[in-house]
Amino acid sequence: MLELAANGFWGGDGVRAGSRLSERWFNAALWLVALLFAWFLIGLGSLVVGDLPQVEQRYTLEQFLEPDQARTSAETLKQIRRAMDDNRRRIEQDRLALDAAQGATEGARETFANWLKTRDATQRVDQDPGLIARTQQLDALKDAERAVEDRLTELAQAQADLSERERDQIRADDAERMEAQQKLDAAERSQELRVFGYRLALTLPLLALAGWLLMKRRHTRNWPFVWGFAFAAAFAFFVELVPYMPSYGGYVQYGVGVIVTLVGGRAAINALHAYRARQAQVEARPDAERRTEIATDQALARLAKKVCPGCERPVALGDPNTNFCPHCGLGLFEDCPACTQRKSTFERFCHTCGTPGAGAAVPAA
Repeated sequence: MLELAANGFWGGDGVRAGSRLSERWFNAALWLVALLFAWFLIGLGSLVVGDLPQVEQRYTLEQFLEPDQARTSAETLKQIRRAMDDNRRRIEQDRLALDAAQGATEGARETFANWLKTRDATQRVDQDPGLIARTQQLDALKDAERAVEDRLTELAQAQADLSERERDQIRADDAERMEAQQKLDAAERSQELRVFGYRLALTLPLLALAGWLLMKRRHTRNWPFVWGFAFAAAFAFFVELVPYMPSYGGYVQYGVGVIVTLVGGRAAINALHAYRARQAQVEARPDAERRTEIATDQALARLAKKVCPGCERPVALGDPNTNFCPHCGLGLFEDCPACTQRKSTFERFCHTCGTPGAGAAVPAA
């Protein structure tokens, strides 16, 4: 990252702050090419990553149930429910019959009561044939009513037994399905791991290739395609792959985060110390040699930010007496040998008289 910042985040053929206006427009167009290339690669990669689960069959709960046992259980439950429906219909019919019997008994009882009121009070009750017949009729109606009630009691008991059998069968089915669901969950987790492995096997090499291209090929004339491929590979790995990463309660994600942070932090620390060591070596070299290794455009861009082109530390450039960096000793300004006008040591020509500078740096290729 430090090297990228030092190079102005451009590729090998990219333009810098002091470039021609046409070159800047061409460079912007090339960055647009890089983004379009990345966009198309991202779309293609999203389709590929999204279609990877199709290489695996989709599991269903029925695949983990014992076929014979499930069929027998379903048939048993169907028979129980059919018997319950038949029993329920008989109960409804007997209830209607009971209502009719109770109505007939009640009607006969009222008729008997009225008949008693109008009969001869002097007649002996126990010798009255009409009274005996009517009493026997009432008893017969009551017996019929009791018979219906007995049938209803038996049907209610049968219905209760059938309901208990139904609950037992449902509990057995639920236990069997729960066991099958556990097997299904285990199979789906294994499948998710395999599909994640497919995605990782696809995206990880792309990310490694993108890193290699950035290190080796980003300064070539094909840098837009290098950066476009790098953007697409990073998107495929960090956006397309991470949502499919197994969680296991967050342990995997946090664990991966810790590892990535350690590796990335260690790399950044090593890069910082390496940068400081290189800067120390560079600052120990002669002034003229150091200035020849700094590109003119890069040096002028840093001077515009009021920092030293060599060590990148702040310098009081507003002071006309500041000709050298107080931190590393790099020469920043000198007097033109022709017109004695103060100018930057990195300018190829004097901006007043056009005389070539003695310590002008060779422009970067």
